[in-house]
Amino acid sequence: MEHTGKLKVGVYVDVSNIAQNGGYGMQYDVLRKFACRNDGVAIRLNAYVAFDEEKAARNIIYRKKTQSFHSQLRDFGFKVIEKKVKWYTDESGARYGKSNADLDMAVDALMQSERLDYVLIVTGDGDFIQVVRALQNKGCRVEALAFSNVSHDLRNEADVFTSGYLVPNLVASEVNGDPKKRRSRGICYAYYPDKGYGFIRFLRNVEGGLWITDSRKEESPYGTAFIHSSKLPPEVDYSALPNREMIFEFDIKEVEDRGLQAENVTLVYQY
Repeated sequence: MEHTGKLKVGVYVDVSNIAQNGGYGMQYDVLRKFACRNDGVAIRLNAYVAFDEEKAARNIIYRKKTQSFHSQLRDFGFKVIEKKVKWYTDESGARYGKSNADLDMAVDALMQSERLDYVLIVTGDGDFIQVVRALQNKGCRVEALAFSNVSHDLRNEADVFTSGYLVPNLVASEVNGDPKKRRSRGICYAYYPDKGYGFIRFLRNVEGGLWITDSRKEESPYGTAFIHSSKLPPEVDYSALPNREMIFEFDIKEVEDRGLQAENVTLVYQY
């Protein structure tokens, strides 16, 4: 099936890696929307999941929760690739389980890339650096998305790395469990120590090009909020600002003659 004029998109998610590194509860419908921004069409959506057959046989709650999660992934259009947990015994006699989706995910991405323009690798695992290079050499644009414990080399190798913390609604950012009161997340891209203030850039939506960082442009997906040094968390070293490695979470308040201002600021993560 041809999609003339549409950007053909492939998404490959290492579910266990993401869930164990800051992305537990990630919303896969939001992930799909993010991947298909700029009028893209999802050609491949692969989610690689670990499945413990032994645990499923004896634990009905685990079995039902797992089945429900896999069904939800399929509802969003993802193909679920189960990797069975294999159990081993170490020298001390302790049993441990392993489930590694790396090889399957890498092979699938490379084989399927012939019909793709853009690949989103959702993992922080540095083992995928060579996969990213191979996909780029085949003519694909390759982006990476992850939360915490992300390989520095993987971030640099991808054409674009996006922190999952920054994508609106990708993971929970609710106030006291109220989904109507969501907080924003962003980075401090400009700071003036002599004046004691700076500016935080945050994604308002996932519909525009991430490269249009000037929030004054109508087509930009970003917003900008003023931040005074007194609003920064005490653990933040002002001399380290501006810093794109720090992810801040905050409420947005509209102030007369100043526009948007960041309030109740916390440091979510630092790469």
